[in-house]
Amino acid sequence: MKRTKIIYWVVTGLFALFMAMSGFQNVMMDEGSVKLISTDLGFPRYMIPFLGIAKIVGAIAILIPGFPRIKEWAYAGLFFDLSGATFAVISISGLSNGSPFMFVFLAFHLASYFLYHKVKSDAADVRS
Repeated sequence: MKRTKIIYWVVTGLFALFMAMSGFQNVMMDEGSVKLISTDLGFPRYMIPFLGIAKIVGAIAILIPGFPRIKEWAYAGLFFDLSGATFAVISISGLSNGSPFMFVFLAFHLASYFLYHKVKSDAADVRS
């Protein structure tokens, strides 16, 4: 159980850090975010800070212990953000450039989510 918990926190910490950093770039409307989201993908500019705030809130929610329902919503929102971004990038540029790299972040998300449930399940087993 202790090994699983350590792996969970490392994977979740790295994933949350990535999402928060990406979120801060969106909130600050940096050139890269505007170019990718608005220019390349064609989404409206007003969506960029909204997505950034949602990513930051989601990253915080998956790091705070407890609040299982909020964590589930955060994981769902982050999944929709990442899968939607992956789909949009692949639709525009195909499986070239950096689009396969998006699957790394999806893998971190899924690993964090499944490890969260494993740690939660192991804790419930210890209590019973």
